[in-house]
Amino acid sequence: MKKRYKYLSLFFIALLAFLTVMLIQLNRETDLPSENAEKRETSEVQKEDTSMKEKKQENKETTDTTSEKEINAMKDTDEKVDKMIENMTLEEKVGQLMIIGFAGTEKSSDVQEFIEEKHIGGIIYFERNMSSPKQVAELSNSLQQSAEGGRFALPLMVAVDQEGGDIIRMREHVSPIPSQQKLGEKASAEEVYQVAKLNGRELESMGINLNFAPVLDLSKKDSRSFGTDPKKVHQYGEKVIQGLNDASVTGALKHFPGNGRSEVDPHVETSSVEANQLDLENSDIYPFKKIISEMDNDKFFMMVTHIKYPAYDKEKPASLSKVIIEDLLRKKLGYKGIVITDDMEMGAVKNYFSFEDMGKEAILAGVDIVLVCHEHPHQLEVYNGIIDAVKNGEIPMERIDESTKRVLTYKLNNIQQTTVDPEHATKVVKSPESIKYINNLNLNE
Repeated sequence: MKKRYKYLSLFFIALLAFLTVMLIQLNRETDLPSENAEKRETSEVQKEDTSMKEKKQENKETTDTTSEKEINAMKDTDEKVDKMIENMTLEEKVGQLMIIGFAGTEKSSDVQEFIEEKHIGGIIYFERNMSSPKQVAELSNSLQQSAEGGRFALPLMVAVDQEGGDIIRMREHVSPIPSQQKLGEKASAEEVYQVAKLNGRELESMGINLNFAPVLDLSKKDSRSFGTDPKKVHQYGEKVIQGLNDASVTGALKHFPGNGRSEVDPHVETSSVEANQLDLENSDIYPFKKIISEMDNDKFFMMVTHIKYPAYDKEKPASLSKVIIEDLLRKKLGYKGIVITDDMEMGAVKNYFSFEDMGKEAILAGVDIVLVCHEHPHQLEVYNGIIDAVKNGEIPMERIDESTKRVLTYKLNNIQQTTVDPEHATKVVKSPESIKYINNLNLNE
């Protein structure tokens, strides 16, 4: 009997265990759809979240692109420039405030990187870049094509020193532009205008839109000077600007406030002009002052020399002097156009300042464009020095924006054509008509 109860007990325990296991399994199967549903719901939320983020990014990119398209389509120059500056990065702005040179007759990787990545404002040509009118035109087109790939498709200032006389690039392939000294001695004001226009047409046909001429320094013996008469130098300098402008080329008055009294070549070393303010303003500065007051300041640049003028600033060269650029040139003389330095690799400044400091000091002094003609490492040092000075608070962003506005306004108002016909250049440059006109001046008699 006891055995029977024992077996019954074991049976019931086993049955209970079996029912318990079955109930647990049943509950698990009931809960699984809920868990799966939750997982599916979580997955859908995550997918939706990702999709929303992607859509937001797409919308942002579309908005940015539309904004740039809208800016580029604006007709009002002032509004367009203001909107560009609002949207430009610091690096884009600083790039626009430099003109650089490079080696070779084709677009180098260094200069391409400067144009496309650092948004450089302009290029200067030397003999090393020029072998024929056709080649120069093709090079200009290539460089401008790189610039057009930027967000705002800002054209390059393409510059050269084509003064005439001893300072002629690609001499054998261009018209024999007379020196300013010969023109000052024997040519009329109208003939000076015609020579400048002829020179400008040749430059424009090769894609060059900026000529660093005329020289307004007063000198009796320098072949680059029109002479010592301030009134004649003013008159002839004005005719050069008019002639270049009528050929769609911008000129540059140099070397403010006048190099004529110095016996030292600033390419090599610094020097000082020992004269008082009244004397300077009635002679050396007079041609600059008259052209500033009589002509549209957007039609010519002002190139500032590296020489010192203790009557205004006892410490710094003119190119780095706020007293000379802001107080004298801007405020007293009323110049509203673009101020550019002479080449920063000249001994007059590089012997005393690092390239990082030169760029910073020039911008702080009121310069709009820093010219670095030759070495790529020096160009990088100037560029990075200006950016670092802004980031650490030494240069206010307002100062950068002020010069950027001048440069962009100049470009939009003055550089209309960025592509030229190389074949046309071969016909225009050193044409028989140009050579005949210059020969008929009889300047060598």
